[in-house]
Amino acid sequence: MEQEHISAGKEFRQEGETAASQTVSEKSPVKQTKRITSIGGQALMEGILMRGPRKTTVAIRLPSGEIEKQEMKKSYLRDKSVFWRIPFLRGIGGLIDSLSVGFEALSLSAEKADMGEEEEASKFDLWMEKHFGDKVTQAVMWVAGALGVILAIGLFFFLPTLLWNGITYLSGEAAAPALSGWRSLAEGVMRILLFVLYIYFCSKIQYMRRVFQYHGAEHKSIFCYENGEELTVENVRKFRRFHPRCGTSFMIIMLLLGIVIGFFIPFTNPFLRTAVKILCIPVVVGVGYELIRICGRYENWVTRIISAPGMWMQHITTQEPDDSMIEVAIAALKDVIPENGEDLIRR
Repeated sequence: MEQEHISAGKEFRQEGETAASQTVSEKSPVKQTKRITSIGGQALMEGILMRGPRKTTVAIRLPSGEIEKQEMKKSYLRDKSVFWRIPFLRGIGGLIDSLSVGFEALSLSAEKADMGEEEEASKFDLWMEKHFGDKVTQAVMWVAGALGVILAIGLFFFLPTLLWNGITYLSGEAAAPALSGWRSLAEGVMRILLFVLYIYFCSKIQYMRRVFQYHGAEHKSIFCYENGEELTVENVRKFRRFHPRCGTSFMIIMLLLGIVIGFFIPFTNPFLRTAVKILCIPVVVGVGYELIRICGRYENWVTRIISAPGMWMQHITTQEPDDSMIEVAIAALKDVIPENGEDLIRR
């Protein structure tokens, strides 16, 4: 990784300080931006990842106040084979690439965010350092990721099926045939409610709220660029933080598609039904990616309906950033914008 430091300057804000951007009312960008970019990002711990057509950069606000930029040298599936550029398959390849680079960037930001914090090491910390050396953070992230996958499967796949089976059992055998047609819809609604509640409670955790603020900074900076305005804090600040190509919208679309697919799964056993739903994830991802791609390229009543649930959810997953966060977003975005404009998608 190539590394660069940027001086914080006078605009750096200490944690907890309220910046002017939080008091300025959001202005809506024009309904159709002047251009659309293929550049996308991801919020990190005290930082932002921006991924362009030729370059992927992570910008992180260090405890010293400086912004550190690092280029991530990654080999993506779409560049290895034309197979991963085929419609529906490209969504699966894109998700694999996003998870890979996103996990690495998140590990990096977690490590950098802890710089300068001196705490007495516990016995567990010493054991981890002895066995994993300088890759302790990465090892912890892998464990946390594995536990997160297990939690997600149990909470969003297994639990709704188990709850519906319980409702059916308590309703009695006579009501079972009438209830069977509502299974997929009921499970889908429960899954969405669980997802919304989970994200809502995450947003109340201080460090997660800051991640959501960086998420807002990422969206606002991309909107500013798509409207052809100079990437300055003042210009970025006035744009909305809700973007139709957001990963949040993608997640909501996947949950809604899961309801449709659920109608075609005949099994009621929670373990078997969960296993089939997991096997169907590639199909959901492929279709969901194409829908979110269309919503990002076109503006009409159909795409607005498709985007609406995800745009609403972004009221939770994005928060209004302060100026120091916007500076980080600008630093990351500027670094991945190609000179020849190959990132721009014309309508």
